[in-house]
Amino acid sequence: QMQIQPCIAKSWTISEDGKTYTFTLRDDVFFHTHELLNEQRNVVAEDFAYSLGRILDPEVASPGLWLFDKLDADNPFAVIDKHTFSITLNQAFPPFLGLLTMPYCSVVPQEVVEHYGADFRANPVGTGPFKMNFWYEGSRLSLLKNQRFFQKSDSGEQLPYLDAVSISFVRDRTTQFLDFLKGEYDMMSGLYNEYKNELLTSNGTLSPAYADRFVLLQEPYLKTDYLGIIVSDEEVNEDSALKNKLVRQAINAAIDRKSMVKFIKNNASTAAESGFLPPSCLNDEADKSARIVYDKDKARRLLDQAGYPNGRGVEPIVLSTTSGYVELCEFVQHQLSQIGLNVSVDVLPTSSHREGVSQARVEFFRKSWIADYSDGENFLALFYGPNAAPRGSNYTRFNNARYDSLYEASQQLTVLKDRQVLYREMNDIITDEAPVIPLFYDKVMRFVRKDVQGIKSNAMNQLFLKEVRIERDL
Repeated sequence: QMQIQPCIAKSWTISEDGKTYTFTLRDDVFFHTHELLNEQRNVVAEDFAYSLGRILDPEVASPGLWLFDKLDADNPFAVIDKHTFSITLNQAFPPFLGLLTMPYCSVVPQEVVEHYGADFRANPVGTGPFKMNFWYEGSRLSLLKNQRFFQKSDSGEQLPYLDAVSISFVRDRTTQFLDFLKGEYDMMSGLYNEYKNELLTSNGTLSPAYADRFVLLQEPYLKTDYLGIIVSDEEVNEDSALKNKLVRQAINAAIDRKSMVKFIKNNASTAAESGFLPPSCLNDEADKSARIVYDKDKARRLLDQAGYPNGRGVEPIVLSTTSGYVELCEFVQHQLSQIGLNVSVDVLPTSSHREGVSQARVEFFRKSWIADYSDGENFLALFYGPNAAPRGSNYTRFNNARYDSLYEASQQLTVLKDRQVLYREMNDIITDEAPVIPLFYDKVMRFVRKDVQGIKSNAMNQLFLKEVRIERDL
């Protein structure tokens, strides 16, 4: 249900002003066995002060520095005692707990980090259910059971169950698929064009040909694929018809998302009819109701109201994408041609596409957003005026006073349900103003051998192996 759960922090409190988080740590958590550590090297509050402090260290140059842009400048971290630790922000930011669940914030031992320096990345030591065995970068990673892992199953059994885990990195997806069929892997993650028609039916279920060997695990993923439009008059072509809200609304109404996910995604995604914010972020059946309805007649009426009857007067539109999404964009191209819009698809290298979007050199582009943390704020921040790219992630340069005031007000509410009331209103503003055209919400897709039990995931697509068992003779 996308709620933060205790782990090394067994409990926490948040100050009334929402700025100070105080964590009570478990006293039975140990780092992985390592020659540089004492046999019983307990995790203590000092370890979190060091680990989180590394993110702020300019010498480390952590890409996770953005996590802590709201920290108190003078005293962000405080070690209260051996097992009590606090973090202070310069302003309230209710999604902050979600930031602390990200891998950037994993606790690490100072002794080992300082010994290896830059090579710590290849010699990691942490607290999780598995520890490093060996890593052939780009090829294979091997992990061994952590005999001193601190968690037990609901029945009191020591976790993890598996003795080891082997992960293979295979660049060729056809090879990956064929090796999976041959039994070389117990699980294959993700769905790609190379094998989607072989493994899935047109309804998004596992093909009957494999039902006796595999299980398909799928659930909503906090990821929205969309078309973005530069809406600021100062950017790109200020005379473009796409600056007209009615034209953007027409595009929104002209795309048959259900057919898109059926024919291009084998129904392995969900049509984005609820707006930009995935329904999983609101965890509410009411928010799965359609806000965006496929209606070509409505699309034509909107173009007519905008002064472009049957698309006449609209200059040819260029849709920028990368090689992996050509089929998707050609579908959009065909749909928009039916209401009189002339769209061409410009396929760019990934780096050029990314830079073009960030620097506002492309007006109409395909992109996706994957949540960094489980709060809906992470999606809605893409439309907050001060977050305009290239400094922030507001790639469309959307600027709306009402939206900004709702966004700022939501950050003062510590109760998630209260924030979600404002999130719904912000989602509706984005749907109406249409700086983006949501296409579909993705799903976590995993193909697993039938004798593998206990794999768990969540809408963040995190992989949990600590309760996995394999019920076969090895």
